[in-house]
Amino acid sequence: MPLLRYAAFAAAVATFLLSLPLSDGYWLPILSGFLTAVGVGDLLQTRRALRRNYPILAHFRFFFESIRPEIRQYFLEGDREAAPFSRNQRSIVYQRAKVETDKRPFGTQLDVYEAGYEWINHSIQPAKVQPHDFRIEIGNHPDCPRAQPYSASVFNVSAMSFGALSANAILALNGGARAGGFMHDTGEGSISAHHRQNGGDLVWEIGSGYFGCRDADGGFSEERFVANARTPQVKMIELKLSQGAKPGHGGVLPGAKVTTEIAAARHVTPGVDCISPSNHSAFSTPLEMLAFIERLRNLSGGKPTGFKLAIGHPWEFFGIVKAMLATGITPDFIVVDGSEGGTGAAPVEFTDHVGTPLQEALLLVHNTLVGAGLRERIKIGASGKIITAFDIARTIALGADWCNSARGFMFALGCIQSQSCHTDHCPTGVATQDPLRQRALVVPDKTSRVAHFHQNTLKALAELIAAAGLTHPSQLKPHHIVRRISPNQVKLASALLPYLEPGELLDPSQLSRLPPVFGLYWPMAQAESFHPLA
Repeated sequence: MPLLRYAAFAAAVATFLLSLPLSDGYWLPILSGFLTAVGVGDLLQTRRALRRNYPILAHFRFFFESIRPEIRQYFLEGDREAAPFSRNQRSIVYQRAKVETDKRPFGTQLDVYEAGYEWINHSIQPAKVQPHDFRIEIGNHPDCPRAQPYSASVFNVSAMSFGALSANAILALNGGARAGGFMHDTGEGSISAHHRQNGGDLVWEIGSGYFGCRDADGGFSEERFVANARTPQVKMIELKLSQGAKPGHGGVLPGAKVTTEIAAARHVTPGVDCISPSNHSAFSTPLEMLAFIERLRNLSGGKPTGFKLAIGHPWEFFGIVKAMLATGITPDFIVVDGSEGGTGAAPVEFTDHVGTPLQEALLLVHNTLVGAGLRERIKIGASGKIITAFDIARTIALGADWCNSARGFMFALGCIQSQSCHTDHCPTGVATQDPLRQRALVVPDKTSRVAHFHQNTLKALAELIAAAGLTHPSQLKPHHIVRRISPNQVKLASALLPYLEPGELLDPSQLSRLPPVFGLYWPMAQAESFHPLA
C-alpha cells in the first residue's frame, strides 16, 4: 500500500503519544519524540523529495549509501576486481611491506585464455641473479655528461606533495627511500621540512606554481631555486608539464588548508588560496621550454634535469623533440605519466576521459626519441598503476628505463583505498592534515614497511628476469612480453605494438610507411610553437 511509506513516522508518533503517561522510564518517550521530530522535519523540508515521501525511512537509505564503499570492499568485492586496485594487488603490497609470505597456493586465479592476459616468456636456462637494487645512470651520456649524474633505482616513489599527504607520510616515505636507496619525488608542493629530516634522495618537481622557487608575484625566482636545488639531498630536477590523472587542469588548495608548514614549503601566504595555474609562465613555446630546462640545469650545478608530462596532442610533444633537434638541448630524462595514474582529487571527466593511457603514451615518447635519434641521450621514467614486479618488467620491456609508483607506496604506508583523500578524513593518516588522524601513522614502523616493499618487489623482479634468462631489467625487450588476443591467438608485444628504427623520423621519405600518428602529426609539429602548422 502507498501509505506504508509513512509507517515509520506513524509508529514514532503513536509510540510517543502512548508513552507520555508512562512513569517507569524516560527512554521511550525521548527516543520516539526524537524520531517524531525527525519525521516532521522530513515532511516540512523542501530540498530532498525522498525525505518528504519517506519520512524517517529515507535516512536508512542515506546511511547505507554512505557506507556502500566499505560494504563493497569488505564483503562483496572479488579478489580480482580492480576498483581502482584489486584486493590481490593491495594484498601483495601489504605482504611485502610487512615481510609476510607473498606466495599463493593452488595455481593462478587469472583466466589465462581471456583476451588481454599477459605473461613473460621464460628460458630453459635461467640466469643466476642475486637480489639487489637494480640501478640505471641518469645524466652520464658521453655526448652530454652532467656535473652531477645520478644512479637511480629502477623503482621509486612517484610525485606526491606534502599537503596532499600528511607530514608523517612524507617522513616515512623519505626515511624508506634513504634506507632502501631509491628516490623520492617531492610532488609540485616543493620540499618541506619533512622531506629533509631523514635525508633520502629527492627529485624536486617544479610545477606551474613554482612552489619553493617563486617570487612574490608567483613567477620563477632564480635565487630561491638555487637555494633548494643545490642542497646535496636534491639529486634531480623535474619540470612538471602535466599529470596523468588531470592533465590540462590547474588546482587550488583552499586557504583553510594552507597551514604554516605548507606555506613555508611553497613560499605562499598561510590561510590564502594556493593556486596552481594550468600552464607555465616561464615559457610558452618548445624552444623556450628547453631553454628553461637548460637554465634550471645550470642553476642547479649540473644536476640531471628533465620533465614530466601526460601525453595529449601528439604534435605538442613532437614540437618539443623538434626543438631538441634544433637547439641541441636535451633533457636528461622524461617521465611519462599515464592517465590511469592517481590523484588526491580531480573532476570525474578528467579522471575518466582526459589523457593518454600509459602504454600508448610511453610508446609515443619512446618511438619519437628513437626515430629522432635521441633515445640514447634521454632516459625515460614511467608511472601509472605500477604495483608488482611484473608491472615493472612489462613497462621497462615496452620502452621505459625505470618506474615510479605513488599508490603502491601509499599501500605500503597502510592506505586501505578508502578513497577519502580529498575529504581530509583519511582513516589511516596517510592523506590528511588532521593532527589526530595522522598521529595514527607511526613513522618508524611505516619507514621500514616502505623500505621492505621496495626491497621485496625488486627481489621478485630479480627472480622474474632470471627466469627469462636475463641479468638486468634493462635487457627486457618487447619480444619478452606475450599478450593473448583471443582464446586461440597470442602475439609478442614486439609484433603487436609499433616500434620505430633509429633516425626514421629524420628521413621524410619514410614518413608514409610509419604509423599514422607520425605520418600525420610529425610534419605538423614545430619547435617555435605548441600549436600545429596550418
